[in-house]
Amino acid sequence: MSGLRQKWISEPAFKWFKKVLPPLSNTEREAMEAGSVWWDGELFSGSPDWQTLHNYPKPQLTGEEQSFIDNEVETLLNMLDDYKIVQQDRDMPKEVWDYIRKEKFFALIIGKEYGGKSFSAHANSTIVTKIASRSISAAVAIMVPNSLGPGELLSHYGTQEQKDYWLPRLADGTDIPCFALTGPEAGSDAGGIPDKGVVCMGMHEGQEVLGIRLSWNKRYITLAPVATVLGLAFKLDDPDHLLGDKEQLGITCALIPADHEGVEIGERHDPLGLAFMNGPTRGEDIFIPMDWLIGGADYAGKGWRMLVECLSAGRGISLPALGTAIGHLTSRTTGAYSYVRKQFGMSIGKFEGVADAMARIGGMTYMLEASRTLTTTSLDMGEKPGIVTAIAKYHMTEMARTILNDSMDIHSGRAIQTGPMNYLAHHYYGVPVAITVEGANILTRNLMIFGQGATRCHPFVLPEMEAAANPDEAAGAKEFDGLLFKHMSYAIKNSVGALTMALTGSRLAKSQSSGETKRYYQHMTRLSKALAVTTDFAMLTLGGELKRKEMISARLGDTLSYLYLGSAVLKRFEDEGRQQADLDYVHYAMTHCLSQASKALEEAYDNLPSRVAANVLKLLVFPLGNRFKAPSDKQKNNVANSMMTPGVDRDRLTKLCFIGEDENDSVGLIERAFIAMYDIRHLERKMITAVKEGKLPKAGLLKDRLELALEQKILTQSEVKEILAADELRYRSIQVDHFSHDMSEIRTHSQPAGKRAKKLDSAA
Repeated sequence: MSGLRQKWISEPAFKWFKKVLPPLSNTEREAMEAGSVWWDGELFSGSPDWQTLHNYPKPQLTGEEQSFIDNEVETLLNMLDDYKIVQQDRDMPKEVWDYIRKEKFFALIIGKEYGGKSFSAHANSTIVTKIASRSISAAVAIMVPNSLGPGELLSHYGTQEQKDYWLPRLADGTDIPCFALTGPEAGSDAGGIPDKGVVCMGMHEGQEVLGIRLSWNKRYITLAPVATVLGLAFKLDDPDHLLGDKEQLGITCALIPADHEGVEIGERHDPLGLAFMNGPTRGEDIFIPMDWLIGGADYAGKGWRMLVECLSAGRGISLPALGTAIGHLTSRTTGAYSYVRKQFGMSIGKFEGVADAMARIGGMTYMLEASRTLTTTSLDMGEKPGIVTAIAKYHMTEMARTILNDSMDIHSGRAIQTGPMNYLAHHYYGVPVAITVEGANILTRNLMIFGQGATRCHPFVLPEMEAAANPDEAAGAKEFDGLLFKHMSYAIKNSVGALTMALTGSRLAKSQSSGETKRYYQHMTRLSKALAVTTDFAMLTLGGELKRKEMISARLGDTLSYLYLGSAVLKRFEDEGRQQADLDYVHYAMTHCLSQASKALEEAYDNLPSRVAANVLKLLVFPLGNRFKAPSDKQKNNVANSMMTPGVDRDRLTKLCFIGEDENDSVGLIERAFIAMYDIRHLERKMITAVKEGKLPKAGLLKDRLELALEQKILTQSEVKEILAADELRYRSIQVDHFSHDMSEIRTHSQPAGKRAKKLDSAA
């Protein structure tokens, strides 16, 4: 029976599989082998174990990490004047650079044995998030040495001699590092870098030594203009076989002092007007000794794997932190502004059109923080989850773009006038930077998330590919036979499960919760099965073409991504003690994730070349139609109202937004105005009631209406003073900056409080 099965089923399938197998480049193979499969594997399985998710450690800061955030980070934030940094000086002040170096902000990931902080990924991310809520320029300067850079590479791959020399110097700020990967001809395709090194003998410090003759041309390198040590990625050739038998060794990483003869460094780019140091570096025919390779000669040609492993950490920490910072900032300030800004006699947040946009901001901010903490949890567990970090990088920066646009719309003219009062402008400049770097978002979505995820996370595809690639065809065919029938059993089980769950509204699926989140676990399991079934159908009908059907791949990647984001939301809700006040955000976020995941599947079916496969999938996954809906108007209004209510719930949502105590700090000002106006809401209601009773006019100057309310004993003298004080703050907080005609003098705050024009907007 086994022989017949192999002859009539396995062998034909094996031959077909080898024929349609998508070719894997060396860089793709190394990328997949370098990473690890984590919760993404559970989501791909069709039967995610929710207890496994909740058993992952709860993200927590150590006492030392919390102290650093409460003290050193807070001190740094109070030193930053982002308007002056970006618009005037185009650089951070010397005292800020000195403080960053002295307090080891560049050494968060360097081990304590070398003088670093040895902080967790969660702490690293939290620090960057908080700094980014104040200044994107400062955050970028700090995050780069703590993600992909010499410190990370040396810690993992450096020789002991390299670690002993360089890491203490990087930790105490003696040296500032940068890492040069991207060039004019190689951006997202880092494997295509043209920069070359040739193994040869050469002179160094008066002696002939084995080394490399290098030429490079790099751009977009953060910290390059101020770096004292340059990390460099290049392709290494060994034509004379001085290191071994291979002539083309591959991508290699070296560490070169910036003052080494021939190194060109110091020029700057202008990244959309932001002030973080970014620039090109070049070198032509420069000789370096072999022991300048990171890891020494043993790591010649192993640079791509090194980079992929470190890139996944950077994608999971730095750029998601920038996206999360935008969430904390926009939720805090937009909620406050929507309450204090009044049109037609009421807060603009009460208009449903504004509430719609506010709900996106609040719901996505909850999702951003949840995704940030779940992703850093994986890194702190020692995982290198390339797919998870790609999801985090793409979706968290895209969510940041969405909610920042919403916040700009709500603030309207207040958001488009640059100046110290504008707390959104520089973040608006910075979003495209986050979207572009460490793998452009278009590439990440269309090629990485599903393209690599389907192969890496699927329980059978990668082993089947390895069997097909076995040079011993007989052994490969035998191995393939066993895998094939396990795969078939897996596919049938998921197909039956997907149909059953669809017909029963997911009610037969197990749930981790018996409360208000129960149905979300069931629906997530249903869509996980749907993704598993769809993946098998797509691979079966498209074969190697699936790699080139990028739009279909992107949609299936979206389904996986929204399942991951939804998982993060559920995990956060449990980790934080099932805060009932957070349910408005949980409901919005989960409804959004489920509707987007199912929509992506539906659009994939509409575009599958095989209409037979598409119709079968629709029958299995959506036999009664797609019943998943976008967030309701009620859910949106609940989120908007929560954002306009001060208290611990709002504080928890926006806990990483820095609020300055200076009188003219823009975020601090809108926050004080919000609290003041919220505190007089009962007095405003008195005036509204008096208007309805005909005792007060509906319109007119606030001063005149208050005098009339005082005369009629509707309000007391102290209540009138309270309203005027709150309205004074309100008026200041909605102002935009103005300058002298030659733009040399800021005059926004030149007028003392209380001396403004008498025409005041109505407060009720």
